Amino acid sequence: MQKRVLVIGGGGGGIGRATTDAFGNEGAAVMVADLDPHRAAEAADAVRAAGGTAYPIAGDVRSASGIEAMVAGAVEQLGGLDVLVTVVGGQVAFVPAVKLHEMTDEDWDTIYEVNLRYVVRAVQAALRVFLDQGTGGAIVSVGSVTGFMAAPEQAAYGVMKAGLLSLARTVAAEYARDGIRMNVAAAGAIATAVANANVDAEVVEEIPAGRFGRSEEVARAVVYLASDAASYVTGQQLVLDGGVSVRGPFG
Repeated sequence: MQKRVLVIGGGGGGIGRATTDAFGNEGAAVMVADLDPHRAAEAADAVRAAGGTAYPIAGDVRSASGIEAMVAGAVEQLGGLDVLVTVVGGQVAFVPAVKLHEMTDEDWDTIYEVNLRYVVRAVQAALRVFLDQGTGGAIVSVGSVTGFMAAPEQAAYGVMKAGLLSLARTVAAEYARDGIRMNVAAAGAIATAVANANVDAEVVEEIPAGRFGRSEEVARAVVYLASDAASYVTGQQLVLDGGVSVRGPFG
């Protein structure tokens, strides 16, 4: 059966666009959700041009009603839902990178909204759909290695990404017998427009692989975690960081 997939939060650009393309290439029917309606439409058009099935929907992940509308729109347009993917996140694109004692309450609230709160809302909405359908489902969140490593000057971001891992474990423990799985694709430095603009080139020298990762590499991991090939994988994280998290301080 054709998988019915909602890529929510930045589905039209960067890792989200690569994920949309990857699911389309696998024959899935994809609902592309993005804040920018034109970007969502372009991503859906590209999938259709390649012979796939895709539809755009615009929405703001910071809005509870927006999340509900995106999930409901996907169910209506696709005739149901099998996979939820959450993508958007970050810190430097939303608030300044500063040390912990300099972060304001407003900064924390912003990072919470765009990294964790919307994911919880989307997961809750998807869970209700999956349970009502009675056919199970898969959830994959694009996370970060900062969820289990220190994140200097990005404390809020690290805390929220750690929260994603805890959320995935909770979903695994509570819903595995309903055939519902949740996993996290924990990315390192990935070559996106935001990363290229905000990450010093010297960072590359600290990556054992000697380069940034590519959006397509994260997308392939997301597709795997959502697929039947990963049917016994839940509550886990798949790390995509070029070896950063296993490198010691010497050599």
